[in-house]
Amino acid sequence: MSRLLAALLLLAPLTLLAADRERVDPADNWANWRGPQHNGYSAKAKPPLKWDDSTNVAWKTAIPGGGSASPIVWGDQVFVLSAIDTGKKADAKDIPKPDKRFEGKKKTNAPDTWHQFVVLSIDRTNGKVKWQKTCAERVPHEGHHDSHTYAAGSPVTDGERLIVSFGSFGLYCFDLSGKLLWEKQLGRMETRLGWGEAVTPALHKGRVYVTWDHEGDSFITCLDAKDGKEVWKVDRTEVSTWATPLVVEHDGKTQVITPGTKRVRSYDAETGKMIWHHAGLTVNCIPSPIARDGVAYVMSGYRGAVAIAVPLESKGDVTDKTKWKLEQGTPYVPSALLAGDRLYFTQSLEAVLSSVDVKTGEVVIDRARLPGVRSFYASPVGAAGRIYLTDRDGTTLVIEQADRLKVLATNKLGEAVDASPALVGKQLFLRGAKHLWCIEEK
Repeated sequence: MSRLLAALLLLAPLTLLAADRERVDPADNWANWRGPQHNGYSAKAKPPLKWDDSTNVAWKTAIPGGGSASPIVWGDQVFVLSAIDTGKKADAKDIPKPDKRFEGKKKTNAPDTWHQFVVLSIDRTNGKVKWQKTCAERVPHEGHHDSHTYAAGSPVTDGERLIVSFGSFGLYCFDLSGKLLWEKQLGRMETRLGWGEAVTPALHKGRVYVTWDHEGDSFITCLDAKDGKEVWKVDRTEVSTWATPLVVEHDGKTQVITPGTKRVRSYDAETGKMIWHHAGLTVNCIPSPIARDGVAYVMSGYRGAVAIAVPLESKGDVTDKTKWKLEQGTPYVPSALLAGDRLYFTQSLEAVLSSVDVKTGEVVIDRARLPGVRSFYASPVGAAGRIYLTDRDGTTLVIEQADRLKVLATNKLGEAVDASPALVGKQLFLRGAKHLWCIEEK
């Protein structure tokens, strides 16, 4: 065999992989925690209507440690993040020193044990662990809210790279076989009242966008996905925010939209220059923005309620130039779902549903009580004319995608769930407190 032929044979698998990647339709996957359209909806998925802990369960896999990061899916892999308390006590020299600027401002205590921050690839067909990598082993510098975890930021992939963020404990890039390509440390976050972090990066056309809003020096940064090198960085006068930035293209320009307590801002994705801005939302901004047909929808709902619709063609201060504005029924932790011409969302953490006409802002379903469910952290998702709402007890209410409340099924898993579901093909994935569940009709 000639050396040239041997080299070609060695390159062939790589060429095939690249070709296969190009043929993959992102709509067939769930590459980020809000799905292929960044709005919670899948146009192709056909998940089951009914299940429980023993019915229509294709498999369930125990996940070590804890986390509320949502699972994502690409091809035959489901990616999950977790933080594992090893129980190993740290020596005094290894315990991070507190920042004196925030002494007395936190309600949570930092642990004194080593924690592992891990990413797992689960085989979508059978639930077996394909690979597991420890990104870091550190002693956290602050605690977190009782209902929070150290693995709350969700991963994102473009089918070539997997971007994983553990906030203060590092940003990591892997290929899909689990090889670490690069890592970057962005600093240490100091969150409001020590409630914990949830830094979910956005990935768009070879660029990674990270919002770093906390009680210290906040910023937004753009990194090259190939090597993690900084493209640009812009300081932000913001306090703790847990919302994922939205990257959206409009009229030949790409924008990065970021909610905030002080301002809602849109940045030029190429340069970091601000394009438009709006008066801030409520404190503790968590819901992620949604955009479609040239309009961005941004909301939050902690100790207040506000939702705004901003045309993407806007420039400068748009506080008094929104398409519409709503001040009732908006969510605290969950993000909204856009299905058809309706935004669906729950009020605060409550089992209360509203829907709004995206074009006019008209309230279609006005704070209807949802039966059989209690409280939500997970965001609603939709497919096949249905809306799936999973509460913190692991009960999923399935309702019709319609302008009236019609319950189709109530499914009890028997395990707490805070992460948002992922919908791919005929499967629905739920990351519970102890397991990753694959729900599929048999």
